[in-house]
Amino acid sequence: MKKSLFILLAFGVFYVSFACRNKEEKPEIITNSKPVYSYEEKLKSETTEIRRFLGKSSKYNSDVVFLLDMKIESGKNRFFIYDLKHNKLVGKGLAGHGSGSETGIPGKLKFSNAKDSNCSSLGKYAIGNSYFGRFGKAYKLYGLDATNSNAFDRNIVLHKYSDVPFGEQLNPICNSLGCPMVNEKFFGVIEKTIDNSKKKIILLIYY
Repeated sequence: MKKSLFILLAFGVFYVSFACRNKEEKPEIITNSKPVYSYEEKLKSETTEIRRFLGKSSKYNSDVVFLLDMKIESGKNRFFIYDLKHNKLVGKGLAGHGSGSETGIPGKLKFSNAKDSNCSSLGKYAIGNSYFGRFGKAYKLYGLDATNSNAFDRNIVLHKYSDVPFGEQLNPICNSLGCPMVNEKFFGVIEKTIDNSKKKIILLIYY
């Protein structure tokens, strides 16, 4: 009797759920899966925006741009060298983020423009002159947006670090104090691009 009642109730629920629909209306299928993040689509979107920015000023290099996608895990290539002139990716490597950007939740970061926050800051940076400091040769960064306007005063620079691996890995890499920090070998590629440029190159950090 109980088994028959269960079958009857189950059939009733099934019948009611579809009896309420119009014949032309298709049943709605609901899934809990989240959309997969596409760094290629994001890269395409960001290069489109940076082209607009560079089109308004002649003081920056309009042929090449550096992009750092903070949505990608630090153990994966997320620092990109993009050839705007030929519309193609010409280099990529690992990059560390600020220790203050850690939230304790895998894949989720926070960002700040505040001094002593040790956080990475989002936005456009103009890459300035090189100097020799704690990590050897490095490049001064000038924040061009409200989100990173304190970069120079915070001593946020583009530098290399010996503990940053060259190849991708499963685990996160080491953190910085807020600076975009790359592998020594990959820094050599960046270095040539910057030093051979007559105009300042833009670095865009996004999430």
